[in-house]
Amino acid sequence: MNKNTKIWLNYFVGGIISLFLLWSIYGQVTKQLAGINSDTWEHTGPDIYLWLCITLMFANTSLEACKWYLLANVAEPMGYGRAFSSYLAGVAFSIVTPNRIGEYPGRVLYIGSTNAWRYINVSASGIISQLSGVYMFGLAGLIYYNIAFPTIHAKVTLAACFVANILILFIYRRYEIWLPALARINWFQRLAIFGRIQNNVSSQRKLTVLAISVLRVAIFTAQYLFLLKWMNVSIPLAGGFFMAALFFWLLAVIPGIALIELGVRGSLSIYLFQQISTVPPNILGMIAATAGIWLLNLIIPSVFGSILIARMRILR
Repeated sequence: MNKNTKIWLNYFVGGIISLFLLWSIYGQVTKQLAGINSDTWEHTGPDIYLWLCITLMFANTSLEACKWYLLANVAEPMGYGRAFSSYLAGVAFSIVTPNRIGEYPGRVLYIGSTNAWRYINVSASGIISQLSGVYMFGLAGLIYYNIAFPTIHAKVTLAACFVANILILFIYRRYEIWLPALARINWFQRLAIFGRIQNNVSSQRKLTVLAISVLRVAIFTAQYLFLLKWMNVSIPLAGGFFMAALFFWLLAVIPGIALIELGVRGSLSIYLFQQISTVPPNILGMIAATAGIWLLNLIIPSVFGSILIARMRILR
């Protein structure tokens, strides 16, 4: 196959994938927002809360791209711009996969390197670090929930979350130790290289990646609280923050599919925040705020990622 043919095929295939993802995003947005009365968006609080959320959206995406840049460079040298583009492409792929499992494979596919296994390896570090951040904040949210609403179920959940935190941090810190054991199984023999690659990730870099992950959780928790305030949901500041942290932890432990994720989010939001509302719960405001955080942190980046995929080199 000559060079010109490959170029045209790349544009054609990339364009088809891009259009498919954009159509899927459009379908999700119209379907999910159809249940929200348009008047809800007209009865909002001070716009400063919305602008804070938008500003934090850029901070959130930049930090995740920075984290991916730090990890991807362990596999092979890469510029920040390419890392940022592959991150956005991964978000676009995640929109049509259960539990967003397509995000990291989408990043690797966009990069299109022959070192795919190396990227898969460092991707595991990124996933575990982000999960660790979510569980840390979830633990804080569960401590608050146990103080405010003490029940036996809440205590058991708190204990389980505490144990999970310890395990996740141990796995993240000593990730390279147990991977060679998996490589003894024939099907996992390719994983033998994983331990060696992980040895190239310095403790300082691991700590930096974990710090970025924790900071990202703090950012989108604050975003959600600001959106709730913007939608005039009356909740205490501290209690609202801890409940928002608990909200994101619950999303991490409850299996979901991207196509129905917003419905799950809305139900969780109502369940949690109506318990601490200082006035009769603003149910519509809670649902609208949940849709807002979904649009800001997932849909908008996925639109840009879908456009970038049109330039992706499928054939090399």
